[in-house]
Amino acid sequence: MINSYSDSYKKAGVDVTAGYRAVELMKEHVARTKIPGVLSGIGGFGGLFELDLDGMTKPVLVSGTDGVGTKLKIAFLVDKHDTVGIDCVAMCVNDIVCSGAKPLIFLDYIAVGKNIPERIASIVSGVAEGCVQAGCALVGGETAEMPGFYAADEYDLAGFSVGAVDKSKIIDGSKVMPGDALIGVASSGVHSNGFSLVRKVFDIESGIINSQIDELGCRLGECLLTPTKIYVKPLLELISKIDVHAISHITGGGFYENIPRMLKDDLGADIEKKSVPALPIFDLIQRTGNIPEHDMYNTFNMGMGLCIAVSNDKADEAVRILNACGERAFIAGTVTDKHTGVEIK
Repeated sequence: MINSYSDSYKKAGVDVTAGYRAVELMKEHVARTKIPGVLSGIGGFGGLFELDLDGMTKPVLVSGTDGVGTKLKIAFLVDKHDTVGIDCVAMCVNDIVCSGAKPLIFLDYIAVGKNIPERIASIVSGVAEGCVQAGCALVGGETAEMPGFYAADEYDLAGFSVGAVDKSKIIDGSKVMPGDALIGVASSGVHSNGFSLVRKVFDIESGIINSQIDELGCRLGECLLTPTKIYVKPLLELISKIDVHAISHITGGGFYENIPRMLKDDLGADIEKKSVPALPIFDLIQRTGNIPEHDMYNTFNMGMGLCIAVSNDKADEAVRILNACGERAFIAGTVTDKHTGVEIK
């Protein structure tokens, strides 16, 4: 039993007892993420995880870290905090699986202006849901109360994940060749990047965030808070069945920055934009902000959250496998021998 209380610290703006209350409230959410290998619960000084290396000749650890960014501003305005944790997990584990690795553990960091235990628990419930979707364990984290640094009703959220892959099965783009098919996997919306531009376009402080938008079929804030899709399980299923040459997670920098990251320097990519599912939110952003098409594809995922390179003769099979996993997959383009980077046609 913890018998800890500091009246002096509370007068300075930090309530240590609220922190203990938050931990108690989040325990049920953390428990949902327990998988084989977890050796410790939350509350210790480190999260313990026992690696199962069966079937791996040379195991390689793959790590990723990221935050939710200014999408959190939307959560503050809408006062909805139970989905941004999914975004936090997604931004880390989707990167890890691009190397062919299975995410194993996740840790979060929540910095707040004022520790409101119920809100912390709501945030962690989203983190836990993201971990469940990714098949990894939430083995620890940190909540820091920082009055004077953050406003009382604001917070920041970031995370860190580690996965593992056998060295012989690392996906590094070395197999990509001209003529390879590029398979796209649909996004759920804006995901978790480009929100500084989104906020400017819609002037979200004006109150429009709570407006019903007919073409979206919901309130603007509800649409913008749609969580980032977590692609881990469908991708691992795909990787287990066909030879995947490369994977790109379409995040900040959009098509023009992320697709080249999976290609060798002497290769390019042609993307057929008509093949990418059109999401109304992107048309609304472009139209409202009068944004050039190039800038849209250089900032947002535009409806394609992943791009996967496979041999052309495996393209239809890859689409079938991903669709059978509940995704919306499509042939998005082709790898070329051009040195001109990404061309969107």
